[in-house]
Amino acid sequence: ATDIVDKDLKNLRNARWEKAFAGDVHGKAQSEDSDKNAIDRKATIVIEHLIQASDVAHTMQHWHVYRKWNERFFRECYRAYLDGRSDTNPVDTWYEGEIGFFDFYIIPLAKKLKDCGVFGKSSDEYLTYATVNRREWEMRGE
Repeated sequence: ATDIVDKDLKNLRNARWEKAFAGDVHGKAQSEDSDKNAIDRKATIVIEHLIQASDVAHTMQHWHVYRKWNERFFRECYRAYLDGRSDTNPVDTWYEGEIGFFDFYIIPLAKKLKDCGVFGKSSDEYLTYATVNRREWEMRGE
């Protein structure tokens, strides 16, 4: 689901997004595809992004919700390190990793959810919470 570590998948999804939404000017898709194909493509892409958002939904909710699930994930990763199932101690990279995660995955995803227009006012909320949580993490996360 979360394609942050799979650059090829991330690039493919971004290309599909661009094809479906970047040509949208004044409510008309600039595409050689039929209207039905364009609508189907947009629907598929919106569903893909909804699945991605559900995987990281805690990052687009209130700070306390984000902290709760972030801490649980950290503990899971730390336990994996202690048990020898991971070579990386999350203590060493967690703070910086979260900032990068917000900057290069969460906030761009929240912007796409807003841009596709199917979530109404909720998408403003997702983007606002994502940017506020990133700011809070920067101030209080270390």
